[in-house]
Amino acid sequence: MITVKVGLRPIASKINLPTVLKTAILPGDSKERLFIATQVGEIFYIRNSSLRTFLDIRPRILKLGDSGGGYDERGLLGLAFHPEFYYNGLFYLHYSAAGTQGPGALSESFNPNPCDPETLNLRWMDRETQYDHIDTIEEWILQSNGGPQKRRTLLNLRRPFSNHNGFNSLNFSPETGKLVLTTGDGGSGHDPFNLSQDDLEIAGKIIEMDVDKNTYIINPPIATRFNELPAAIQETLTLMAKGVRNIPGISFQRFYNQYIKYAGNVGQDLVESIFSFVHYKPIPVTQLVQASFMNSEPDMEGFINFGWRGWEGDFPASIIRGCTNNGTLDEKTIAYYNEAAALSASRLRPLTSYFHKDSRPDKFGGTALTGVQAYMGKRIPGLTGSVVFTDLARKESQPQVRGALAYTTIRPNGEQNEFSVIQTDYDFGSQSAYYVNLGTNLKQTRLYLGVYGSMKVTDFNQGTVFEIVP
Repeated sequence: MITVKVGLRPIASKINLPTVLKTAILPGDSKERLFIATQVGEIFYIRNSSLRTFLDIRPRILKLGDSGGGYDERGLLGLAFHPEFYYNGLFYLHYSAAGTQGPGALSESFNPNPCDPETLNLRWMDRETQYDHIDTIEEWILQSNGGPQKRRTLLNLRRPFSNHNGFNSLNFSPETGKLVLTTGDGGSGHDPFNLSQDDLEIAGKIIEMDVDKNTYIINPPIATRFNELPAAIQETLTLMAKGVRNIPGISFQRFYNQYIKYAGNVGQDLVESIFSFVHYKPIPVTQLVQASFMNSEPDMEGFINFGWRGWEGDFPASIIRGCTNNGTLDEKTIAYYNEAAALSASRLRPLTSYFHKDSRPDKFGGTALTGVQAYMGKRIPGLTGSVVFTDLARKESQPQVRGALAYTTIRPNGEQNEFSVIQTDYDFGSQSAYYVNLGTNLKQTRLYLGVYGSMKVTDFNQGTVFEIVP
């Protein structure tokens, strides 16, 4: 793969953690505008090189950064504009709701022990009291004679832990016209309750939502499983994929008369993975619920399964410990051997992966995948037709943290491919630069990068949004 060099052009600065970067054409406008959603609940857009407020829902967001020293994975996580937004003004939000904090689903940290079956077969009990918070997915409308206003709630999701809620979690499919919701596995680590592989659990899935079908339910019940939802809501949902750990959204790339779908899966201890697929067989949620009621197995042939928690990318999920007699070595133990074996033939293999430790001179040691975007522009010829991804922080970049940009391409034979690091020329000086998000415009001819100077959501105004340029 060729070496690609790019520049970073700042287009917005001194903002809070940018979780979503999207473009849309406002009703009555003539140009695409870049919208920036921050984790704390602000949504801005850029017009005439200035930052303007589109919506501020900070009072609706739960208090962030109370635990973990200011680090948090909750907040405003998703923003998507309806394909007919210019005409109907509809857009969609996913956020962690204020006043919904709970004690969490487990009283202590979780580590699977392959020799202790109890740790491998935990169940999420007392869900109405043992949870961390509630996420909500809402439909809003930009009124012709005023500002944005909430229309209805699509889902209320009870989450077991504070992390792995998905991010950049709402995207419209150009293939089906449906809203695609990507949910993380519920958090902690190692998916303690194996929610990602349970067909009825909402956690750890990619879900299509038919938002044009009115359920006439303004405020749905709080749910964790599909069979807890009213039938009218179930009928709007189809399951697109499962086996997701945590996911920075989904990207669609037009290829002749079909679309390549790209989705990343954030790793546990070993590897970060980017998946791709063209054909998939979505399963109506009503069919899954009915199969469960009849105690039968649904037809899963052709269904997409990323393999988590049995597989971390292309490797059986492992527990990694330092070796006591040699600090430079690690001991790796397969955490869920039986699950890895059962999924070995049916899981989707990654298009490419990168490791948390990698000493090769042309690679990097990653921390967490934070963005995956197809690029169809011609301004950066080396990237045309590729999929670009970004990592939060290169392991070798201490003490001044630097994120990483890289790309890969689909091979004609469908086999896995290597990746290549994208070199950047921007000087961040003594400031840390965590790469927290990647965005694009409607035609995928431009790329935007969100950078933050800290990983604490309580450290304010340290964000910059760049356009990636030749």
